[in-house]
This record gives sequence, C-alpha cells and structure tokens, in this order.
Amino acid sequence: MFGRRNRDEPQGDVDVATDDLTVDGDLDVVLDDRVDDLGQLSDGLGPYDVENVPDDGFARVDLGGLRVPAPTDGELRLEMNEGGVVTAATFVMGRNTLQVSAFAAPRREGIWREVREEMLEGIQTAGGAAEIADGPLGPELRAKVPEAPGKKGLQPARFVGVDGPRWFLRGMFTGPAATDPGAATVLEAMFRNVVVVRGTEAMAPRDQLPLALPREAQAAMTELDETAPRRLPAPERGPEITEIQ
Repeated sequence: MFGRRNRDEPQGDVDVATDDLTVDGDLDVVLDDRVDDLGQLSDGLGPYDVENVPDDGFARVDLGGLRVPAPTDGELRLEMNEGGVVTAATFVMGRNTLQVSAFAAPRREGIWREVREEMLEGIQTAGGAAEIADGPLGPELRAKVPEAPGKKGLQPARFVGVDGPRWFLRGMFTGPAATDPGAATVLEAMFRNVVVVRGTEAMAPRDQLPLALPREAQAAMTELDETAPRRLPAPERGPEITEIQ
C-alpha cells in the first residue's frame, strides 16, 4: 500500500500490486469550477479530464470514475475486491496487460513524483529492483517486482502516472510491454485515451475514485440473479421427544 509517510520514520513493506492508496491529511474541500493545468502532456494528448475530452468519436466504456477505451483486439477485465467493489480496469492483449486506476489529488500540486519515489523504495525493500526513467508518458518507474505469493523470482513491471486537475491516473504494464517499447505501443495509446471523471465531492488525496460495472454488465448480472433457481429454505429442526424406558 502506498501512503504518505514521515521521512524520518522507517518504511514498511509495500505491495506494488495493490490499488488502495491511503493518506492521513487534509481533505481537498475547496470546490469550484476552475480547472488546473496539471497533468496535460506536452504534446496535447491524453489522458483527459472529463471537461476536456476531444470530439474524437472514440468508443469508451463508462466505469464511473473512468471512461476507458473499448479494446477491439483484446479484453477488458475489471478487478474487484472481496467486497465486490471495482478497483481497477485491466486491458489484456496477448501476453501484455495494462492496469489503470485513478485517485484523488490536491488541487494545486501533483502526487506522481512523491508516489513513484515511495514505490521505488518499497519495491527495493520488498526484494525487488526499480529505477526512475524518462518514457513516452513522462517520468516512469521501471521495476522487477516479486511474483505472486508462493512463487519465487521477480517479474518485470512498468509504472506510469499522470497528474490531472484534482486527480492522479496510474498505469501498470506487465508482460513484454514492461520492457519492450514496441510491444507497449498499443497499450500506451489505450492509456492516453482514458478519461478521468473526478467529480465534485471532497476526497482525501490518494483516495481511489469510485468505479462501477458498466450498465450492460449490471443488467446482465441482474438478469442472472432473477432467472437463478430459487432454493427452498432449509427445514427448521422441530421439537424433539426423548423416550424414557
């Protein structure tokens, strides 16, 4: 978990695969119609804030806090926690994946610089390796992270981030796309076409923006629930009579 910490305090383990960034701090309670210039890439491309989406005719899936491109040559998977809450969207194209998730950020400053430095330290503490480098999406973190629990070894991962107006968008590339620029081209284009819907509610910096299943998926789940066979309630145990001889 990535969190704001006192620089004088020792750092604990960091799970680089988690999507819940938490922090103790002031709420971003100043709400108005101003839009800052944070996070806009120098070439004018996305990711986009919902207020600045170009009329590009791009098909996107509405996930609430994110509107993500609809892949034509791959899959879109939604990551859910144990409570059934959607936490991230993952594009799967062959052996390559890109997971995206968005978080609240302060109005006047971005958090990607601080987050990537904390991630670098956490990955190294967990036995992995990482370095900060310049990439096509700006400063990024190129890492080798421990594999899933129960497995030994390290796997490559590449983390990118963009600071927007009161939001932060993070992407994690795995598979060949983590190390091969040619294999990452299509997924980078997907990341650039993500739209972030921050909303106007007050949120603590680094709180995750709420995501939801698309309406079509919600309707399908409702239909399955309605057509599922109803189970009869288990019979209750009645009174027992003890025979005395």
